[in-house]
Amino acid sequence: MGLDNVRLDHRIISGLVPRGSTVLDLGCGNGDLLYILIKEKIVRGQGIEIDEHAIYKCVAKGLNVFHGDIDSGLADYQDKSFDYVILNQSLQQIRHFETVFNDALRVGRRVIIGLPNFAHFSSRFQLFFLGKAPVTRSLPHTWYDSPNVHFLSMTDFIDFCIRQNITIEKRVYLSEDREIHLFANIFSTAGIFVVSR
Repeated sequence: MGLDNVRLDHRIISGLVPRGSTVLDLGCGNGDLLYILIKEKIVRGQGIEIDEHAIYKCVAKGLNVFHGDIDSGLADYQDKSFDYVILNQSLQQIRHFETVFNDALRVGRRVIIGLPNFAHFSSRFQLFFLGKAPVTRSLPHTWYDSPNVHFLSMTDFIDFCIRQNITIEKRVYLSEDREIHLFANIFSTAGIFVVSR
């Protein structure tokens, strides 16, 4: 299969997950990331998704995905039952951010978080000069139809982890097509974090 034509965030996450790991992908969407991890990294993977149409796409790929709302928690899962729990582009859409995040840290030995950066310079520009809620390539929804309920920056997430005594083991900042190494809170459109407690 190879990873040449795969989304950048999926390539980065695939590089962070060791071969043969157990993975729980929360809010797995149509299963593209989970499929890559199973095929390329031989992980034993499972997903949870709320959108029925996305689940049909997962099933068509042969994935083990359960229909569920991750906002209701992970009470059915034992402590440290997965090597990695992944929340890629889904944590900012969850109403009970702290509860789900803590549950993910309980269930997984490590958690991989992928978040959009609402403090990217294009968003700042639109807010400051146009006085309007930003719409960008990485944040394509208008304020009234956005699935996002938490609007955070990379710095906000780091501060949250510090306050909660959560260890950030690795962080990678991305633009649309490459990694960002300087002034990430301004120039990155997204961040990927490996965290543990």
